[in-house]
Amino acid sequence: MVCNRCIMVVQHELEKLGLKPLHVALGEVSFENELPESTKKKLQEALTPLGFELIDDKKSRIIEKIKTIIIRLIHHQDSRLNQNLSEILSSELHHDYNYLSNLFSEVEGITIEKYFIAQKIERVKELLVYDELTLSEIALQLNYSSVAYLSSQFKKVTGLTPSHFKLIKEEKRKPLDEVL
Repeated sequence: MVCNRCIMVVQHELEKLGLKPLHVALGEVSFENELPESTKKKLQEALTPLGFELIDDKKSRIIEKIKTIIIRLIHHQDSRLNQNLSEILSSELHHDYNYLSNLFSEVEGITIEKYFIAQKIERVKELLVYDELTLSEIALQLNYSSVAYLSSQFKKVTGLTPSHFKLIKEEKRKPLDEVL
């Protein structure tokens, strides 16, 4: 789950199945007790057509938590964006960053840092499309050291300068769950 609408959709599907979760948040749902396999299967059948999947093994849950933390940091204006990402992930997930980094790279085929940059660039695209902030304000909001660095990274990832990106009229953005 990557947005509040996702949470609402999952919550609705849980209610339709008569399930009462303790907590529904970005990327996770917790229950008082472990769900029986038959219930998990029904839940998976309800969620799959909506673009969701159940993640039930420990490594996959850690990967999803890493993604959720990064998305929250970047897209939900978390004030800790200026802190070291490795420290945030290690602290929140209670694992050594090297373990998290190796696991993420092994499973996703991309480093945490590249995923983080891809999410930041997607946020820059969003803010450019809204056309409410200057490039300097965007750089400041996303903790870039300078507009030049933001522009350089943007061009490296997209092949376009931020100003050229604003001019194009084709599909500009990706859904957050497709950013890699």
